[in-house]
Amino acid sequence: QVQLVESGGGLVQAGGSLRLSCAASGNILSVNDMGWYRHAPGKQRELVADITSGGRTNYVDSVKGRFTISRDNAKNTVYLQMNGLKPEDTAVYYCNADLTYYSGNYRRNPDFWGQGTQVTVSS
Repeated sequence: QVQLVESGGGLVQAGGSLRLSCAASGNILSVNDMGWYRHAPGKQRELVADITSGGRTNYVDSVKGRFTISRDNAKNTVYLQMNGLKPEDTAVYYCNADLTYYSGNYRRNPDFWGQGTQVTVSS
């Protein structure tokens, strides 16, 4: 079964740090772009950061200078290092990836989602 498994969420005080991880597992053939989104109550889901297979990164303005996205292609894993956390960063964080995998036949899903991990920042 192909899945994206996230970990690393939790409760932290403002100014603290967390590191999220997301690993693609199953019969993965290739992983292209990977990214992190977040969805806070009463707000629309937004892209936080993404990274291409070649390592090119993109960030939403509100996290620039505080968050760093990286990946380990050998492990099919993407990370989000979050420093200087603020209460407004509180949300469920979702991993997203463009996956090519084998499941009875070869398939590509450019919009594969993880189950989400809660990040709560207290003031």
